[in-house]
Amino acid sequence: KQGPISGINKEIAVLQCHGDCDPLVPLTFGSLTVEKLKSVINPANVTFRTYAGMMHSSCVEEMMDIKQFIDKHLPPVD
Repeated sequence: KQGPISGINKEIAVLQCHGDCDPLVPLTFGSLTVEKLKSVINPANVTFRTYAGMMHSSCVEEMMDIKQFIDKHLPPVD
């Protein structure tokens, strides 16, 4: 059984990325996962991105979205 999520954990920012042609993890599972996340943390902080034609891999657009997410949510490293 899962413990409660409270305090700062409810405000964590989440970026979930998924290819719409993934043969190993169907897009439906990604969609279900993001809906579950939105039910336990602040849904405004959950971002779900899909990438046309991407299989179980990555693409330049996904890497750019990840970079923007990191730049926005993590402090710079000296």
